[in-house]
Amino acid sequence: MNGAAMYAATQDNANADAMVMKHAPLVKRIAYHLMSRLPPSVQADDLIQSGMIGLLEAAKNYDASQGASFETYAGIRIRGAMLDEIRRTDWTPRSVHRKARQVAEAVRGIENEKGRDARDNEVAEAMGISLEDYHRILQDATGCRVFSIDEPGHSGDEADYSLQDQPNEPLDSLQNQGFKAALAEAIAGLPERERLVMAMYYDEELNLREIGEVLGVSESRVCQIHGQALIRLRARMGEWTQE
Repeated sequence: MNGAAMYAATQDNANADAMVMKHAPLVKRIAYHLMSRLPPSVQADDLIQSGMIGLLEAAKNYDASQGASFETYAGIRIRGAMLDEIRRTDWTPRSVHRKARQVAEAVRGIENEKGRDARDNEVAEAMGISLEDYHRILQDATGCRVFSIDEPGHSGDEADYSLQDQPNEPLDSLQNQGFKAALAEAIAGLPERERLVMAMYYDEELNLREIGEVLGVSESRVCQIHGQALIRLRARMGEWTQE
């Protein structure tokens, strides 16, 4: 490498380091915004660490000629790195997954028998627990990674429903497309309030408190509705999750 090239490389590294230092607060801001929508067991430090990796990659790969500002580009990379970390890691205790699976089985049985949405009191009765305990399970289930909304997979105590990434396999591609279509249909078939909560939480990215303000109910009630929606989806997607 000649002198000019070495100088240019040094300048590029210095510019990248300066951008990382300047935008480090952006990582914390995005992490704490995501934290407001995640269970307490998720650690902010883990998200920040992943976000910093995303920021470093953004500084390395940023191309100003593409038109986007560095902050916009970095924000996308930081958020993506944090979401990848969330998808890779499940902080939910196994006991919560086990109870969520039991509720899903009860919901599936009731809905198959009745031909309609299972009601809270029916599920609690089928499980032999109080309505209060049932609602507590729903709240806990909000933090469960019930299944990936991207890919189908297998069942297990930790409910990690994800296939190995094999993008070159036509069968896998068809499976993924079928899974997404089935999931979209299952979401469309949710009771109206559950469908509304899912839309506000995942599409509009409101947190549970904000959704409660829109619906005029408490944050804990929104948590229950969200948990019920997740478990109902799990029950209805049993063919894909092999439960």
